[in-house]
Amino acid sequence: MWGEVLKTQEIFQEFLKLIQDEVSSSTYSVWFNDLELISMDEDKIVIKVPLQPHKQVLGVTYIDIIEDKIFELTNKNYKFEFYTQTELDEMATSIESSNPSNKEEVPKEKKSEEHWETNLKPNLNFDNYVVGESNRLAFISAMNVAQSPGTIRNPLFIYGRSGIGKTHLMHAIGNYITEHSDKKVLYTTSNDFRDEYAVISKLEKGNETIEYANKFKNKYRNVDVLIIDDIQFLVGAELTQQEFFYTFETLNQANKQIIISSDRSPDDLKKIEERLRSRFKWGLPVDIYPPDFELRCEIIKQKLQNTIIKDRVNRDVIEYIANGCPNDVRHIEGTINRLLAYTAMMTPEYIDLDFAIEALKDTINNNIFQENTIPHIQKVVADYFHITVEDLKGKKRSNNITRPRHIAMYLCRTETEENLVKIGFEFGARDHSTVIASCEKIKNELQNNTTLDNLLKEIKSKL
Repeated sequence: MWGEVLKTQEIFQEFLKLIQDEVSSSTYSVWFNDLELISMDEDKIVIKVPLQPHKQVLGVTYIDIIEDKIFELTNKNYKFEFYTQTELDEMATSIESSNPSNKEEVPKEKKSEEHWETNLKPNLNFDNYVVGESNRLAFISAMNVAQSPGTIRNPLFIYGRSGIGKTHLMHAIGNYITEHSDKKVLYTTSNDFRDEYAVISKLEKGNETIEYANKFKNKYRNVDVLIIDDIQFLVGAELTQQEFFYTFETLNQANKQIIISSDRSPDDLKKIEERLRSRFKWGLPVDIYPPDFELRCEIIKQKLQNTIIKDRVNRDVIEYIANGCPNDVRHIEGTINRLLAYTAMMTPEYIDLDFAIEALKDTINNNIFQENTIPHIQKVVADYFHITVEDLKGKKRSNNITRPRHIAMYLCRTETEENLVKIGFEFGARDHSTVIASCEKIKNELQNNTTLDNLLKEIKSKL
């Protein structure tokens, strides 16, 4: 028995080495480094992952690489299952409850901790942060910082338009650090920082002013992790910028982690002091784009999870909301709250598209015209050929997937204004030359293939 366990662990370690050679070091560090083998039988491998997003990313984005490498190692096809520790504990509890024993439960020892107000929202964590192409780099960077604060990517500067998840990601970093270490974390906004500092100038000179100034400096400089949101609001506050510069310098010299967000890149913060802007670029500036259609659908499903209507909303309603909230996660949240309120008032048995249109008529413009986008074309093509969007983005080369992929790339090229690099990126980070080859193949075939021409017309009508 022990020899068998040892053998499977050896296989798993060799498997991880093959993965490490295949992906970048940052990708391996975030998604693969903390995986643990739970079991490996004839056709199934069960792996423990640190967080819920690992299940999503490993099971979709990297599943082809995972399956290829285990086949390369064992010459067998395995099904992979991923579970968090919480899920494994729940499974074990379920088994124990069906086989009750007389074991006495040992009370857990409570830790006595000094209270420190982090200002973090505990419900904003990595587990409920939905990852897609538009925020993947920011998520990976955030995970790296959370696992090793103060050692890499310092400062971490997250930027992007309002309402697309920057604040959620910052709270997730802070919550992860507080849960896995005894480091002192402080979240604040630039407005709060500015307002607290402004009090000093309003006090008359004397002991009271000195005492408040020292208290202010101790609060912001004696932390291990400082998270400051919406740094762009320091524009026009020269004295506050100067104080933040000294705070930044103190923390940085002590190797403390600094995390900053903004609605624009460091280079675009023209009215922020140059010495501050240059320091914002020392670590890693990462941007978050507005979520694409598929990511918005996943966000909506996640937001519905803990509501009373989660099992009453069909796919049409989810897609209707996703189309009506094209750029803003906050708009999605507000729309779901409106749907919840209307449902509570009308108490329908189930929520279909007609009900959603009526409920959200003041929230979503039903006459909104949506131009073709890459995610929209991918979804229509995938549905037409009865495959998934993940198949189109993946590495499988079977004809039932390769041909739809070529058609989807061709339509993205002819029906949108997107460039070749962008199209290639949206199809699993493929090179632009692959897009060119796919488009040329379909274009040449169209000259003599009326069946293909009719097929494309049918798909375009669905677009």
